Amino acid sequence: MSLDNKAAIVTGSDSGIGRAIALELAKQGAAVTINYHKNEDAAKATKQEIEAAGGRAQVVQADVSSVADIQKLVDSTVAAFGRLDILVNNAGMETRSSTLETTEHQFDLVIAIDLKSAFFGVQLAAKQMIKQGGGGRIINISSIHEDWPMPGNAPYCLAKGGVRMLTRTAGVELAPHGITVVGVAPGAVHTPIDEVTLADPVAKAKLESAIPLGRVAEPSEIASLVAFLASDAASYGTATTYVADGGMMQASVGL
Repeated sequence: MSLDNKAAIVTGSDSGIGRAIALELAKQGAAVTINYHKNEDAAKATKQEIEAAGGRAQVVQADVSSVADIQKLVDSTVAAFGRLDILVNNAGMETRSSTLETTEHQFDLVIAIDLKSAFFGVQLAAKQMIKQGGGGRIINISSIHEDWPMPGNAPYCLAKGGVRMLTRTAGVELAPHGITVVGVAPGAVHTPIDEVTLADPVAKAKLESAIPLGRVAEPSEIASLVAFLASDAASYGTATTYVADGGMMQASVGL
């Protein structure tokens, strides 16, 4: 599953799942562009961990809701590492607001960061991959909520549903260029977003009881899947989503 001589971008890789993905891709041999929006110290810490293990990495600040900043990520990766082989669209956020409660600002913010950034990330990365030749891998970090409703989190579900169809449509369109586009849909993962829930014993027990494997995932478990999908071992998968949720989506009792 070697990623030697590959260059990757992981958006939102200063913490959580993105950080774990950056570390794993570097462990497998890829040179990694670590992207952050505001937390420069965390991004630098990720870079230092990669370099301490003998890997290569750089840190690039970018607001992925800006197309110009996404282009900056692509250009800086090519400048530093000579090419771009792997893009992981990981950056995301949520407002935990319902259909009736969501403001225009909340809607625009979630769509811009969770969906617009993924769309233009795919577009700009694919253009670079086609220009340099040799194909490429694009991996969109989605969520089980691309397909599974989450009442009270409407904009997030809409954005992830859009990522689902982006993955399928772009996967078909880019296949003739040797570029695969796949999604990864995690369930509950031990990240800062879920820290409040996991710190509450009652809420934690309720969440774990809904997961057949009986626990939330660690970020490294999602990162291992992403590294596989970025490798030649996953060369025949495209235009589809790989679900990693401990069985959560299948656990609802049939009526």
